[in-house]
Amino acid sequence: MKQESKHKAPRYYDLFLDTLKVVAALGGSASIDEIVTGVIERRKFADDVVDEMHTGSTVTTELEYQLAWARTYLGKVGLLIRSRNGVWALTKAGLDASKEDSIDKKAIVRSVNKTRQPNTVTNPLEIEERRPWKESLSEILHVMNPYSFEVLAQRLLRECGFLDVHVTKKSGDGGIDGTGKLRLNGIFSFNVAFQCKRYKGQVGAGEIRDFRGSLDNNIEKGVLITTGAFSKAAREEASAPGKKQIDLMDGNDFMNKLAECNIGLTPRTEYDIDEEYFAAIDGEGESE
Repeated sequence: MKQESKHKAPRYYDLFLDTLKVVAALGGSASIDEIVTGVIERRKFADDVVDEMHTGSTVTTELEYQLAWARTYLGKVGLLIRSRNGVWALTKAGLDASKEDSIDKKAIVRSVNKTRQPNTVTNPLEIEERRPWKESLSEILHVMNPYSFEVLAQRLLRECGFLDVHVTKKSGDGGIDGTGKLRLNGIFSFNVAFQCKRYKGQVGAGEIRDFRGSLDNNIEKGVLITTGAFSKAAREEASAPGKKQIDLMDGNDFMNKLAECNIGLTPRTEYDIDEEYFAAIDGEGESE
């Protein structure tokens, strides 16, 4: 725990109590995104801390990475549990710990590290989201022809319920890559414009303002899709009061939706092996 960090984001063990308190404040359970947002608000992190990308990743910030480790350690010591749907919830012990003003982070780290098996997964994101396939898919998306990526976004929006989805075919449209309609409950419909950005870094607030400025009065909703991430300032600008709201789909969201709709991805079943269970089987009592 004395290791110096070259990153601006806090180390995972300094986020244990924040994680527990955020989940408690949200009623005892929270999604990963809710935890990340809640910790940012609780700690009032500066934009440069929130926006710092994890080394070697195009879709994960360093803060998200450290929070994933925090959840993993808290889960290992029985303070958090994770559902099959990826929602994290407090146990009774976790709820009690969330009410305290401090937590013995050294004891948690020692407890988990002492029981860690050799050759086990060393990236918490692999446990939570099977991230390796995402890293591979991310590279594929980044080298796609720009128009091909727009066509892929068109297909995805159709699968998500959009109608009359059209790509502008490189027409120099001032920022709009395509349009469509979104119908709700078979009654209400909205004219939607979307823009695609194949970024390895982050989309900033300026890009949000530029996209909003390209929307005419016939467009009720804008959707900005990126293979990268959105900065904190970009997210704030997208939902700024009094302005046309822009919905955001970052690289993780985009890939999750591709997987959900089975677009270019084939699901497969995997099993986690409980090595301790097999090692504990006592076969010395009988023999054939």
